[in-house]
Amino acid sequence: MSRTTVIVLVALGAAIAGFAFSSNARRADGEGAVSPRSVAAGEQTAVLGWRETTGEPGERLVFSVEQLQVLPNGWRAEISLENHTSTAIRVISTQRQPFGLMVLSTGSYEEFEQMARDDMLPAVRPAVRYVPRPPAHLEPGDSWRGTISAPGALVASSWLRVVFGGLVSVVRPRESMSWITDHTYHVRP
Repeated sequence: MSRTTVIVLVALGAAIAGFAFSSNARRADGEGAVSPRSVAAGEQTAVLGWRETTGEPGERLVFSVEQLQVLPNGWRAEISLENHTSTAIRVISTQRQPFGLMVLSTGSYEEFEQMARDDMLPAVRPAVRYVPRPPAHLEPGDSWRGTISAPGALVASSWLRVVFGGLVSVVRPRESMSWITDHTYHVRP
């Protein structure tokens, strides 16, 4: 078996385990009581109004999260992306760079940065539905607004960051990025 095959199988196993954990977010302790850190979150809607930017003035991408819903068996987020740069941006959602949610055990930005430096960020819970689909290219001055969603229970008391998948400069195709929001949402029980 080649090294690449082993890496792919390990990554697939981790993804399946993560999905199983999130889909079965209830766990009993030795006496049958539900552990508070593993209780599935109840239904909730948060009007967020987050607006974050990257880039210099006149060359910015703007990421917005208007609303986040935790549903009995999934989640939904109303998001938008604006291109205030002088070049077109290719918008992609791949297994390596998906749109979705990052579920964390902390809301601390410093701890989040440390996890990123240590290459210890959790896998993104990818969106499986987009309404409407993002455009293949976001031209200068254009924007996209849509709803992303996916099945799978979320754990109460976790912290959520929204991830904006792969964004690739048409002028510099070797340069791609994903945006993970600075803001977090603390999931209630």
